[in-house]
Amino acid sequence: MSTASTTDTAANATAPGRISVWRDGPIGWIAIDNPARRNAVGLAMWEALPKAVDQLCAEAETRIIVLRGAGDSIFVAGADISEFETTHREPASARAYEASNTAAFAALRNCPLPTLAMVRGFCLGGGLGLAAACDMRIADSTARFGIPAARLGVGYPPSAIADVTRLIGPSRAKLLYFSARRITAETALEFGLIDLLAADGALEEETTTLAREIATRAPLTIKASKTAIDALTASLAPADLLRCEALANACFDSADFAEGRTAFMEKRDPVFQGR
Repeated sequence: MSTASTTDTAANATAPGRISVWRDGPIGWIAIDNPARRNAVGLAMWEALPKAVDQLCAEAETRIIVLRGAGDSIFVAGADISEFETTHREPASARAYEASNTAAFAALRNCPLPTLAMVRGFCLGGGLGLAAACDMRIADSTARFGIPAARLGVGYPPSAIADVTRLIGPSRAKLLYFSARRITAETALEFGLIDLLAADGALEEETTTLAREIATRAPLTIKASKTAIDALTASLAPADLLRCEALANACFDSADFAEGRTAFMEKRDPVFQGR
């Protein structure tokens, strides 16, 4: 039996995106659906993601959740920066926005079911954070990965940085975060950022095949394995986490963040001063 439903998180032209949720047999699907903005994630969408995960987990038939971008060309181009003039105008609102990011990443990371990201096209910034929060990632050769934080002067949630670092190691994580450069799917596979590279034109087929394979395996074994692996790879001590959060929050109080946001809106290169 299959079910289909859509969680519409926006009702006006200024926030057109939504999170679409449906189930095909044992496979639950979540789509980041904002094609007008290359599937960028707006505030309402960030807030809807944990609800989408909960909705699928509440259905007893669901054995695995697949995260994808709507359409056939882009996963997620990042956060919807067109909202930043409002959501990031003040440090307090910026921190509230980042809290919604953190909650969305945590919903995927802590999901009791296996999670799989299906990536094509842009997988940038918050999109990469969402993919990294999943248990596994499969992509095709069109995928491009990058973290543009250093171009914008923003701070990323330390838990999201930890997800990326656990996948690719500290030096390669620093390469992505420091340079803001984009890498190809082939490089992402070499780094360990993705687990499988699908044949051209076969991404959806290979994703569905893998998801159905996992769905036939013993759920209690999968849950035990996931819990053990996550526990063994967790490494942030509370004091370290608080220090990381303080440094990330300081980014939103900085003149550099205002410059990064303004430069993006004016379509020019930012000039950062480190203050």
